[in-house]
Amino acid sequence: MTSGPFSRLNLDGAVVTDPDATAYAAADFGGIVNHRPLAVLRAGSVRDIEVVLPVAAANNVPVVPRGRGHSSLGQAQVLNGLVVDLTGMAEVHALSEDAVTVDAGVTWNSLLARTLQHGLTPRVLTDYLGTSVGGTLSAGGIGGTSHRYGVQTDNVLSLDVVTADGVLRRCSPAELPDLFYAALGGFGQCGIIVRANLPLIPAPERVRRIKIYYSTVEELIAGQRTLLADGRFDFLQGEILPTGEGWVHMLDAASYYTPPQEPDDAALLDGLGFAASRDKIEDLTYWEFATRLDETVTYLESTGEWEAPHPWPNVLVPDAKIESFTSEIVDGLEQADMGASGLVLIYPISTAAFGTPLFRVPQGNTVYLVAGLRFAADTAKTSDMVADNRRWYDVAVDLGGTSYPTGAIPFTSADWTRHLGPAGEQLSEAKDRYDPMDVFPRRFAR
Repeated sequence: MTSGPFSRLNLDGAVVTDPDATAYAAADFGGIVNHRPLAVLRAGSVRDIEVVLPVAAANNVPVVPRGRGHSSLGQAQVLNGLVVDLTGMAEVHALSEDAVTVDAGVTWNSLLARTLQHGLTPRVLTDYLGTSVGGTLSAGGIGGTSHRYGVQTDNVLSLDVVTADGVLRRCSPAELPDLFYAALGGFGQCGIIVRANLPLIPAPERVRRIKIYYSTVEELIAGQRTLLADGRFDFLQGEILPTGEGWVHMLDAASYYTPPQEPDDAALLDGLGFAASRDKIEDLTYWEFATRLDETVTYLESTGEWEAPHPWPNVLVPDAKIESFTSEIVDGLEQADMGASGLVLIYPISTAAFGTPLFRVPQGNTVYLVAGLRFAADTAKTSDMVADNRRWYDVAVDLGGTSYPTGAIPFTSADWTRHLGPAGEQLSEAKDRYDPMDVFPRRFAR
């Protein structure tokens, strides 16, 4: 059932206003914020978005785009506004030997399944591939190859964006660069990404994965620094995991290859303290490795944790201060602070690979992503975890760090202004040009 200003529009999809039909858009993966929209556009085409946005502008209805809703604190929600659901726009278009054009609603796992048919892969894949292309490009998109290629927003050739006036605009570093760089990592503040042209590289057939377990976070950081400097692994991450005896610190690294070439295990393990009785070497297909979290998701679904609140903080800390940050935050953690299946991701990334102005990173040649994968058992625990997330952020900022603002860290308009820094002026100029009526809610102070 549709009523209000969107009731008589000729659309390929549909605008729905029934509370039962729109309830899903009032929530997200975080399970913390619940903002019920006035309506949801289930977009069936780019034309639907072109038609609806001027109507929303004329009626002062705020608009937020939504992919798979994998944000943690309502980033894809809008109270009494219009949510543009892009999941129905999920076609893979032109695919060549070095690039692919995809709709914003395509998930990364479906995109990878398609490109692997041609022996190709995107340069950067996030750990969980159930997110949408448009969603991660609106935020950043960090993965285990980001130490080489940057975030997913650093690996975009061009975008098609519908701006607040309902005009479809093609943008790239050479064509409307102000819109291009305002859309990438801009959380939909200047327009809605509807299509992206992404570079592809040859995909390996197999992956040699190394897991080494250390007793201290200092050992993990030292190993990661060594590997970042010498570049011996294609994929580089780390985890701090709970055990019955406390926390263990896992170096997670992988070398990609295609037979008959084989990795030299001795060279990969040199100087890392590998112990065969404790550590692991796995050999997987590239698809098995890329979708490695599927089994974890199935387990979390079985325990109910996948549907529980997820107060996940994400911060970026300068290399020179990572020991101070872990001493302040990570060393004092207890499993109850993270939930039954909670853990901490921690891994280094070279800032030379970054190029997205709105993806804000600390000063220095290397930064560490520290992400808390928390699972809350109840409302009180959720509130405690969100408050602790803010403490993580404040400590990181005091040390020269920043946030990756997809997580559950409460941000004020002043926080956004500080977070954006010099890039905020360029974003403000682009917003004044492409969304002068603030149809897309402004996150930062004017």
